[in-house]
Amino acid sequence: MRHEKAGRLLELAQMLAATAEGLTLDEMAERLGVGRRTAERMRDAVRDLFPQMEEVEDPPTRRFRIPAGLDGLFQAPTAEELAALAAAAELFAQQGAAARAGGLKSLERKVLSATRAAARRRLAPDLEALLQAETIAVQAGPRPFEDEAVLAAIREALLSLHTLRFRYEGGSTPGRVREVTPYGVLFGRANYLVAAEGEGAPRNWRLDRLHEVTVTGRPASRPPGFSLQDYADESFGIYQDDTEDVTLRIAPASAEGALRWRFHANQKVEPQADGAVLVRFRASGMRELAWHLFTWGDQVQVLGPARLKALLVEQIEIARRTHATGTDVAGT
Repeated sequence: MRHEKAGRLLELAQMLAATAEGLTLDEMAERLGVGRRTAERMRDAVRDLFPQMEEVEDPPTRRFRIPAGLDGLFQAPTAEELAALAAAAELFAQQGAAARAGGLKSLERKVLSATRAAARRRLAPDLEALLQAETIAVQAGPRPFEDEAVLAAIREALLSLHTLRFRYEGGSTPGRVREVTPYGVLFGRANYLVAAEGEGAPRNWRLDRLHEVTVTGRPASRPPGFSLQDYADESFGIYQDDTEDVTLRIAPASAEGALRWRFHANQKVEPQADGAVLVRFRASGMRELAWHLFTWGDQVQVLGPARLKALLVEQIEIARRTHATGTDVAGT
């Protein structure tokens, strides 16, 4: 058997050992990027290697899993995987995400402690070389608030399906005590709790404005079928307002970059005969989108909606009024 075939079988075995509910043949085929018949042959080969594989009836189909996991012999990490884990932890730390950075560093220690000593010795030189040769460029921008106690309370409420109470130093009535049903957390340039107050629709609450956060013990009920990812995809960035159809024209000089750029999760990109690119998507958050479009300079033209055009002009006029006098803020 060629090495790459053995590697693919081990990859499938790892997938089957990593799932509690198991995978169907169609799910195996999709994750491996192969046809169903190939997935069947690979499943049979894995069953020969790991006879502990289980079949779980899930009408109208069956699921397959390796319930006891794989022996550490088959699970030794590579230097590249450990370097990626260390880089992700460092990136979180630089962004001020101390809780998530600590979680990844703890995971790194667990992975290394579970790795056989001989494997650790083989990994050490390559891992050290990669860590010294790769670093993260620090990006300008806000350091999002991430307090471990606040996140712990939110996660407890999410897992126990209870409401959260906190004093919110934001909105139209700063200092008001709120009780909400938590839906999830959005991490980004700023971090937000997505939650609904009473029977209202979900909204975003900035984590740095939450104080005296407690889990009430009262049951919370999220609407069935709610998807945090779908909620986040409705907006460009964080801000939620009216959803509109957006069409952007990227000039030919920047078309190649636009083809590699993601403005929105559900965007459609259309190359034009003159070398330009049209980008279409439906989203809310026009003000945040307007701020982003300034980074494209004269390489982007807003074809719609009219509100986004007006916001761009408004922001340009604010900047012009602020800087046209040639004086600083203090008037000197």
